[in-house]
Amino acid sequence: MIVRVFGLSAIVTVLALVAAFVYQGWTGLALCAILGVLEVSLSFDNAVINATILERMSVFWQRMFLTVGVIIAVFGMRLLFPLAIVWITGGLNPVEAFRLATNPPADDAAYFPDGSPSYETILMEAHPQIAAFGGMFLLMLFLNFILANRDLTWLSWIERPLSRLGRLDQLAVVLALIALLVVAEYLAPDDTRATVLIAGLLGLLTYIIVDGLSSLFQSEQPGIEPPPVPAPGSHLGPTRPQPATVAVGKAGFFLFLYLEVLDASFSFDGVIGAFAITPDPIIIALGLGFIGAMFVRSITIYLVRQGTLGQYRYLEHGAHWAIGALAVILLLSVHIHINDVVTGLVGVAFIGAALASSIRANRREQDAAGAPTTSVGADRR
Repeated sequence: MIVRVFGLSAIVTVLALVAAFVYQGWTGLALCAILGVLEVSLSFDNAVINATILERMSVFWQRMFLTVGVIIAVFGMRLLFPLAIVWITGGLNPVEAFRLATNPPADDAAYFPDGSPSYETILMEAHPQIAAFGGMFLLMLFLNFILANRDLTWLSWIERPLSRLGRLDQLAVVLALIALLVVAEYLAPDDTRATVLIAGLLGLLTYIIVDGLSSLFQSEQPGIEPPPVPAPGSHLGPTRPQPATVAVGKAGFFLFLYLEVLDASFSFDGVIGAFAITPDPIIIALGLGFIGAMFVRSITIYLVRQGTLGQYRYLEHGAHWAIGALAVILLLSVHIHINDVVTGLVGVAFIGAALASSIRANRREQDAAGAPTTSVGADRR
């Protein structure tokens, strides 16, 4: 199964590294490899969240995610998105933006000798608005998860009180708006305050619209019965409840759209952070897109087909806490520079802690039931 799931990603990785070598020699190859590793390390929580959504989609929409979704992730977010930011904020046409990207000033200067800003400088100047949009979208995702009433909790000492508060209608929206107002008032530079506020509101509205449409069509169109997903090594099945139906038709389309917007929000910090390594959009697209995005998708599929989310019951909780941390980091980065290493380590810490908690919970159940050590408990806590 590993070869079948990761085989295409491995082939694409080799081709991307060869292309980087042909384009920029050994330097290009090294930069491409570094960016690929960076993207995968930053995006494991993305893969976990993607898997929770993907398991609710029909086989057709899962395939769309792996085909059309890859094209959007590679060419849309990692190549066209930075160019679009430059030509919009810099007042350039697409051809001029691409020329500017592929012809940086000497010695990595921020400006050309004639005083015009470089591609990297223009993109960095747009970072507050990008961070506000992505931060608000991810913050809404985290708040809607953590404020929901769930039988299964991980950090129960905080999740249960928050779920009780979540009974207040639209509390997630209220908290997100308060966070945005604080960021715009106290963190955003004076000349970007209005645009940060607008970008954040757009991020919040995008989440509400896409999530709302997805929920609407899922309720109107119940879908089809999903195939069972057994947990490897378990005779009892997964610990995490599986969806009763999977989304097809319009419901599947809006889940796919929701997944792409979510994936884009996760990409913002990686795309911006990549410019600390190289300003070349071709190398960024090869490293982040062809290597990183492909492997993230392969990890997502592997998690779904292995039933990992069922086997490790708290993994979804850990991923959402990592998303909450990423949302806060993005909003803080409107004014404060936070190294990508910190972002990656925070996400890994939450995922690792949730994984360890799941393993301990499974062992406790095995010991209590007198089950073999290879089995995985199935009851919720």
